[in-house]
Amino acid sequence: MREQTVLIVDDEPDIRELLDITLSRMGLVTHSAATLAEAISKTDELIPDLCLTDMKLPDGNGISLVEHIQAQHPQIPVAMITAHGSVEAAITALKAGAFDFINKPIALDNLRNLVSTALQLEGDTRKTDDAVDQDLIGSTPAIHTLRKKIAKLARSQAPVHIHGESGSGKEVAARLIHKNGPRSAGAFVAVNCGAIPPELMESELFGHVKGSFTGASHDKLGLFQAAAGGTLFLDEVADLPLPMQVKLLRAIQEKSVRPVGGNKEVETDIRLLSATHKDLSREVEEGRFREDLYYRINVIDLHVPSLRERAEDIPELAGAILKRLAAGEGNEHVAMDESAISELSKYSFPGNVRELENMLERAFAMSDGELITDDDIQLPEKAPRSPEARERATDAAAGEPAGNEAVNNGPAVPRHEEAYGDLEGFLDEIERQVISAALEECRWNKTATAKKLGISFRSLRYRLKKLGLEE
Repeated sequence: MREQTVLIVDDEPDIRELLDITLSRMGLVTHSAATLAEAISKTDELIPDLCLTDMKLPDGNGISLVEHIQAQHPQIPVAMITAHGSVEAAITALKAGAFDFINKPIALDNLRNLVSTALQLEGDTRKTDDAVDQDLIGSTPAIHTLRKKIAKLARSQAPVHIHGESGSGKEVAARLIHKNGPRSAGAFVAVNCGAIPPELMESELFGHVKGSFTGASHDKLGLFQAAAGGTLFLDEVADLPLPMQVKLLRAIQEKSVRPVGGNKEVETDIRLLSATHKDLSREVEEGRFREDLYYRINVIDLHVPSLRERAEDIPELAGAILKRLAAGEGNEHVAMDESAISELSKYSFPGNVRELENMLERAFAMSDGELITDDDIQLPEKAPRSPEARERATDAAAGEPAGNEAVNNGPAVPRHEEAYGDLEGFLDEIERQVISAALEECRWNKTATAKKLGISFRSLRYRLKKLGLEE
C-alpha cells in the first residue's frame, strides 16, 4: 500500500513541527515548505495527497497556492489554516476551492478529523461524475450542469446552500453531495427547520443535559452530534428564528456546540448543507435572516432547476418513476402511451418532481391495465369524474333530484359546510366512509370490494393506503 503524503506550508517553525509530529503519529509522510514559492515547487514535484497551508506567507498568501493547485492538480485537497475568528479569510479560501479550514490555535482532534476526511477522497474525479450521472435523471443542459456542480462540490467540505422551488429535488442534491464525498460512510441527517417548534429548536440541534429543563429526564444528543463524521442538512433554513440563527452561526464558526444546560463545549465534525425555497437574500434585506449567517452558509450556492426549466426531461423522468412504482408491485411491464406523455408535457408542474411522482402514483393505481393513457393522468384542471358523478351532475342540471335515497341507505355523509377550508379532507372522509362500508359488506374481501365499487384491485389498494385503511 502506498504511503500517503501531506505537504505542510507555514512560515512558523513551531507550527510546522506540531503538524509534523501529529501527522506522523497518524502514519503519514510529511514534507514542509516555509514560503509560497517553495510550496508551489514542492507541490508540483511531490504531488502530495493533501496540502495544509497557512493563510499568510512571507511572499504571498495561501489563496494563491489554492488557486495554483486547483488549476494544476485539482485532485489534491487543500486545507487552510486561518487566524482564530477570521471568518472572511475562511470564506475566501473555501470560495477559491479549499477543501476545508482550521482555526489557530489548532485543536488537534479537529485537525485529525479534517485530515482523515480529506484523505478519503478518490483521486479520480471521473468516478464521482459517473455516480452522479446514475442518480440524476435527465438529458437537458440544466441537469448536466447540476451533475457537474454536485460532482465538484462532493469533493469539498465548504458549506453549500441549495435553493430551488418546492419539490424540485433539493434534498436529492444534498444526499448526492454527501453520497459522493469523503463522508459517505457517515450519517446523513436531514432536518426541516420549519417543522421544529421554536422552544425546542436549541435542544434538537445541540442536545441537552439531564435536568436542564422540565421534562429533561436524561441526556440527549443533538442533531449536530448525531451527524458527527457525516453531513447535517438543514432544510428550510430560512424558517429559523432569529435567536437560533445567532447560535447556529457560532456553532458553524467554532465547530463546536454547547448542549442546553451544559457547561462545556462539544466539538463537532460535520459537513453543513442547507436549503430553502425562499429567496434568502431578500430575507436578509427584510431583516428576517442574519446577514452574517447568510454569508457563512452560502459560501457556495447551488441552484436546482424547476421541472419547467427542464421540461424535455419529463418523459424520461416519468418513465423512471413509473418503472420504480411498477417494480414495487412486482410488475415490470407497465408503460405510458404517447397520449399520457403528451398530457404530462402540457402541464407546468408548480410542485415539480414531487408533484409528478404523486400524479404518476395515482395514475398507476387507478389504471386497469399495463398501459397508462391520458385518461389515467389527472391534471388539476382535468379531474375526470366517475360515470355516476357525471350522471348526478346531469340530473342536477335538469332540475331532477340527485337520489338521496342511496345516501340515506348508506353511510352518513358529512354536511357540505364541513368542506369549507378543507375540501381535500372532506372528500377523503366521504371516500373513507364509502370504502369502509363496502369492505364490511364484502367481509373485507378486497377483490369483491373492488368489484362492488367498480374500480380496479390496484386502485383499491392505493385508496386503502392513502386513507389509512390497510389492515
